[in-house]
Amino acid sequence: MSDWAFASVQIALIILIGLLLPCVWRLLQSRKAAERLQAVDLLTTLLIGIIVLLALVEGVAFVVDIGIALAAFSFIGTLAIARYISDGRLF
Repeated sequence: MSDWAFASVQIALIILIGLLLPCVWRLLQSRKAAERLQAVDLLTTLLIGIIVLLALVEGVAFVVDIGIALAAFSFIGTLAIARYISDGRLF
């Protein structure tokens, strides 16, 4: 990886990690379930981005599979919680 690409990845990691803090704050301060759902969904999206960038830096391909699995579980969880908010039941 060239120097400018490595620096770009490092800057992106710093930005994503910095964005985790307001997301966690929003998760803890929100009173409505829909707002907490949005915060958790954004939090998992940021974590997936961090995982993929770390896999790129380390050169380990199977870590991307962990990010894909996290995305799938996040999607299923978002659907379940959204249905619980709207209908009052999970399945």
